[in-house]
Amino acid sequence: MPGPLGPEETEIMEFLHDRVFNPVLNSQKASNRLKAGCRMTINRMMQRDALGMVQYYWSAIIGTERSIGFAAQLKKEGFERFEEALEEFRVRFASPRRRR
Repeated sequence: MPGPLGPEETEIMEFLHDRVFNPVLNSQKASNRLKAGCRMTINRMMQRDALGMVQYYWSAIIGTERSIGFAAQLKKEGFERFEEALEEFRVRFASPRRRR
């Protein structure tokens, strides 16, 4: 999804920035590898619409080769993973067209 984000995409990205990305990106203790992983994930999600972002999130939870290693690195370095945000994400974004 090139261009500016719509309201649903913005809400999803703000949630993930608050819960997962910003703590890593703003940390002086996070490894460069972990920060690069966050930036890559952000870039990939920003290319999607709200439904694609939700699907990307669920794929990461289910576990791809990359997401499993990324989640392990987040945990090893003491940061919250997508898994820790699961319940709130499910309630807020299970259907991108249906709001709380």
